[in-house]
Amino acid sequence: MADWQLIIIGGGLSGLAAGIRAARFGQRVLIVEQHSLPGGLNSYYLRQGHLLETGLHAMTNFAPPGVKHAPLNRLFRQLQLSRKEFTTHEQLESEVIFPGISLRFSNDLNLLIEEIAAHFPLAADRFRSLVREVDAYDPFAERPWQSARAFLRERLAEPLLEDMLLLPLMVYGNAEEDDMDIGQFAIMFRAVFLEGFFRPAGTIKNLLDMLLAQYKAFGGEIRFRAPVDEILSKDGRVRGIRLKSGEELAAEAVLSTAGIPGTAEMSGWPLEAGRYTGRMSFMESISLVPELRLPPERSGKTIIFYSLKQRLAYHRPAGPIDPSWGVICFPDHFQGLARSGPAQVRVTNAANYDLWRQADEAEYRRLKADCGQQSAAAVRQILGDYSRDAVYQDSFTPLTIERFTGKCAGAVYGSPVKIKSGKTPWPNLFIAGTDQGYLGIVGSMLSGVTIVNQHLLK
Repeated sequence: MADWQLIIIGGGLSGLAAGIRAARFGQRVLIVEQHSLPGGLNSYYLRQGHLLETGLHAMTNFAPPGVKHAPLNRLFRQLQLSRKEFTTHEQLESEVIFPGISLRFSNDLNLLIEEIAAHFPLAADRFRSLVREVDAYDPFAERPWQSARAFLRERLAEPLLEDMLLLPLMVYGNAEEDDMDIGQFAIMFRAVFLEGFFRPAGTIKNLLDMLLAQYKAFGGEIRFRAPVDEILSKDGRVRGIRLKSGEELAAEAVLSTAGIPGTAEMSGWPLEAGRYTGRMSFMESISLVPELRLPPERSGKTIIFYSLKQRLAYHRPAGPIDPSWGVICFPDHFQGLARSGPAQVRVTNAANYDLWRQADEAEYRRLKADCGQQSAAAVRQILGDYSRDAVYQDSFTPLTIERFTGKCAGAVYGSPVKIKSGKTPWPNLFIAGTDQGYLGIVGSMLSGVTIVNQHLLK
């Protein structure tokens, strides 16, 4: 008999959710995680007495407890967790800024509709129709790739509005360059504009502790510092894994959250690696500021999506980063959230993985410093000199993302080609997470749950 009914590669959010769901129904489950903490990129570390989160800026897919079919509430039911006891803080208000124009939005869709009516009056009714169409769209039906840009152009006929709507959706979950599949667009449009941003009370550590406690309560086991060297197979079926330590563990099924290229490398899955390796990676800078002084028009914002150019350039930049567009997040700016300690400002810009990868140690440090200055200079055009009195600053690069997520080329949103079924050439090896097409924290967790429900609980 196999050591385990299910081995899950990766202790990130999708792996933890899959583990809880399978263990809840009595399966013998083991999660193997290469690092010393769970969460993948959605984890944490301590600096100068402050707990800093490495992924959780804002969660998408907000819904109050009573909305039965909302993804967030459906997830909690699947994991047998109490949604009513899960305290949430909704966003205050977010903004998309392009030269000479901005659109505000919140968890109330009416604000965005009013903003579009004010700035793009000819498109107001078209946008309302688009909302109804997207809301009825099934993004997980198997169909050929379709252009979201073409979809928007045909329905709105406003190129600038098209870019302003796409920027938040792309930067929060698009693995492709310049365009995105209509199915991914529908997922992100609902997550960001129809449901909205929130964050849980406490920190990402509290969320991870809650998930780990539930997993262990159902009898699940997890091993840290246990990187996988190979997924073992025989006679057309996966039979377990070999750790880099040389230890072999037998399993009836394996679920990988390491992405398609990473899973292929471990299993010998013959596929064209370049086609499945994402090109979109990012650099993120964190600043801790004792007193954050913002221009009046920017105060009270939760997230600012900005472009200093008239057209959005969502693709891998020619240089190490592209500071001309990005995301500014204020993790303390949520309803009912009391700040303790310095304010946080997090800035995310597109980055070129290859240039970071080619740098030696000294060049890597220089790139971090130079790119941090470039990013801050761009953001000063929007916020003023916000970082002048910073007591701590740090940056994450594409190499950080690759190290902590296992995503090839630091492509945090995974492969541009998604496998919606989660199936692989082996009948008992599955993938979950962003490469299945589920995005965001709630989405990635639902991905793990869905694979277990559809393939492992029968």
